Amino acid sequence: MEEGCFMEIQTLKQILQENGIVGAGGAGFPTYAKLDERAEIILMNCAECEPLLKLHRQLLEQHAEEILKAFDMIARTVGAKEAVIGIKREYKATLKAIDRYIDSYPDMRVQLLDSAYPMGDEVVLIYEATGRVIRPGGLPIEEGVAVFNVETVYNVYRAVEQNIPVADKLVSVVGEVERPVTIRVPIGAAIEDVIAYAGEVKVKHPVYLIGGPMMGNLADETTVVTKTTNAVIVLDRSHTLVQRKNRNTAIDLKRAASSCCQCETCTNLCPRHALGHPIEPHKFMRSAANKDFQDTNVFINTFFCSSCGLCENFSCPQGLAPRSLIAEYKMGLRKAGVKPPANVVPAPVKESRAYRKVPEERLEARLGLAKYDVDAPLQSDAYWMEEHFIHKVKIMLSQHIGAPAAAIVGKGDLVSAGDCIAKPGNGLSVGIHASVDGIVQEVTDKYITIAER
Repeated sequence: MEEGCFMEIQTLKQILQENGIVGAGGAGFPTYAKLDERAEIILMNCAECEPLLKLHRQLLEQHAEEILKAFDMIARTVGAKEAVIGIKREYKATLKAIDRYIDSYPDMRVQLLDSAYPMGDEVVLIYEATGRVIRPGGLPIEEGVAVFNVETVYNVYRAVEQNIPVADKLVSVVGEVERPVTIRVPIGAAIEDVIAYAGEVKVKHPVYLIGGPMMGNLADETTVVTKTTNAVIVLDRSHTLVQRKNRNTAIDLKRAASSCCQCETCTNLCPRHALGHPIEPHKFMRSAANKDFQDTNVFINTFFCSSCGLCENFSCPQGLAPRSLIAEYKMGLRKAGVKPPANVVPAPVKESRAYRKVPEERLEARLGLAKYDVDAPLQSDAYWMEEHFIHKVKIMLSQHIGAPAAAIVGKGDLVSAGDCIAKPGNGLSVGIHASVDGIVQEVTDKYITIAER
């Protein structure tokens, strides 16, 4: 891929869909669907939304030349006027790496960001980097913006330049482990096999938090890596964060009824509320705790909560659970067939917003995670292949928003790493590829298992 190159947008879309490229984190939105000629600005997210995560800044530091080339190619392909790299100002080594190559791209710039949570939230990042406000429930493209994270852009480079599909994933293993590390592992690897590379687990009763500490979920050791798995955080089962993740909704509701003092701190520090979205956790807590359904908008507006978790993990002085309760009500509304209101116009951005950002360092301390904020060095891309410590994988057919991929292999088939084993399903979907050489052991409508020959 030469500097300044671009291709037809449909050609690039086909490459990305066939190579299985989705957002490498979050919900896994298929990347080809983000290629849109309405995009005036494309934005690369290097904000590491969650505490303890480092893989995006590490990857950009090691592969700045390739990633900037791919980012520029995407911008030219969609016809964007500007390509913006959103990165926290504290990532000095990564910024130095970017500086070596960015002068080659006159339409590309760096936007320095504060070390605050949730700076990597798409809506927050877009406002910080462009000044544009995404309407509640809206998509970035409505405001002429498309967002890609660093690993996704690198996957675009590998697909276009090297014809490598997404068959592996960078995962940081941190917390109560002997050697915190970021390593590239085959998709479908069991968490227990990934953790083994980080050495001895240092607690007797480990619990595994998949994703970030704020928005991640607890899982057992048999859970497998998908295209959106960014981290495995190993904690003791007695850790406060683990206790919060194991909350009981019924008990939380009773605690809210007895303890919520309506101080409004949850709303005052809510990042989406500060951007004018109609989400007010304190009003929801009052109405839910007292079973007051007079103002149904309090409940309908839960659709606009990003589930960042600040309200219950930082803001609330009583240790209550607005985020968990909001998620429960939101799920109930969806099951009942209720849809988010359309065309909601945001209120003006709060003037106080600049003074109500939550420093990530203080958040880590509040969560009891400061001691785990250590180096987790990124190993070379092929290191797991050299070590060869993964012998069996279980590859899910639905690792992205949209329709699951459809298997095109059968039991007993021999496959090699990188082979397509499931074609894109009907509608929004991408292909799925073998992540190891081996024999197909099982094929269902949910997953495909492959074992080493």
